[in-house]
Amino acid sequence: MSDEQRPASSLPVDPSRQTEIDKQRVPMAARPYRLLALVKQDAVVRVQKEPDDTVMTWPHLLTIEFLSAVAMSIFLLLLGLFINAPLEELANPNVTPAVAKAPWYFLGLQELLAYFHPTVAGALTPAAVLIGSALIPYLDRRNLHSVKPSERKLEVTLFSVLWAVGLAVTFIGIFFRGPGYAFILPWSTGFFFSL
Repeated sequence: MSDEQRPASSLPVDPSRQTEIDKQRVPMAARPYRLLALVKQDAVVRVQKEPDDTVMTWPHLLTIEFLSAVAMSIFLLLLGLFINAPLEELANPNVTPAVAKAPWYFLGLQELLAYFHPTVAGALTPAAVLIGSALIPYLDRRNLHSVKPSERKLEVTLFSVLWAVGLAVTFIGIFFRGPGYAFILPWSTGFFFSL
């Protein structure tokens, strides 16, 4: 067999051009290898490294979560005690009720319907909000991999403005709309909730 037909690994290596890899080439039977992989035993080294920036879950995280749950429970209890939300009578199929309020998560859209054409308020605005929210991360390509809010001021500002507008419209729909979806002042006539 000539040198051209021989595989490259079996060709003799010139000692002056021998690399470190060529020096370590030993028949497989002469070197110990681990099962399931061709890994030398001395190459596997376990280094016990302790995590650097960690905070224990108990008591740090769970204490905050427990106090948050207690505060939310107290808030909901007070909300139920002081805001009157009576149930209506049984439904009568012969009587069409006045314009009812939507559930709180649709009140922003219902409030927009009071000001704009249904196509704009019911289709175009939600589509623009959803598409715009999906495109916010791509507006500032300079800080694509940053996670700090201080480095992504444009995105944080846009998200905050969208969130504040949605919250304001929902707040108006909850507290400033009365029976028949008429505009009321909550401090003069009380809160009106249509369940």
